[in-house]
Amino acid sequence: MSSNSLLTEEVLALRGRTVSYTAPEPAGAAAGRYFGLAIGDDNPLYADPDYARAHGLAGVTWPLTLVCETNQYAGLPADADGYAGHTWGLDLPGTRQVRGGNAYVFHRRIRPDDVIVATWCIDDVVGKVTGSGHEMVIITSTARYATDAGEPLAQNAETLIFVGLEQKA
Repeated sequence: MSSNSLLTEEVLALRGRTVSYTAPEPAGAAAGRYFGLAIGDDNPLYADPDYARAHGLAGVTWPLTLVCETNQYAGLPADADGYAGHTWGLDLPGTRQVRGGNAYVFHRRIRPDDVIVATWCIDDVVGKVTGSGHEMVIITSTARYATDAGEPLAQNAETLIFVGLEQKA
């Protein structure tokens, strides 16, 4: 066991934990169009089927990162912060959560008839201490997005950091 009190056996046991969500219906054209509007991206690939076809697509598509927002199809209740997407449900008292970043790989654009399956896995859990003496737990996970037929769509490697609010004694 580590001397990091945040890195409990329960937290270490998260390594390898996997969850999977399957969308209840096809992706749909409207979701991509609305997401584009919401983020201020008026790319006609999201709204104009003729434009999309003229650019080599079968029809309209989604902004690339929308597939990584599992709240679009996971059907999960909102957490205490109002987020309705996938989280690991981690509550480490006496910490604040910091997003350490995301690294995306996209295999192809989302089509309105795609039924998306997201599979998340916790790759690693490590403990560290900051230079100022605060304990941290760093959790890395990978989400793989595919069609319900198994065709890869995207991958999202994510890092979550839980930083202790008190300095280690």
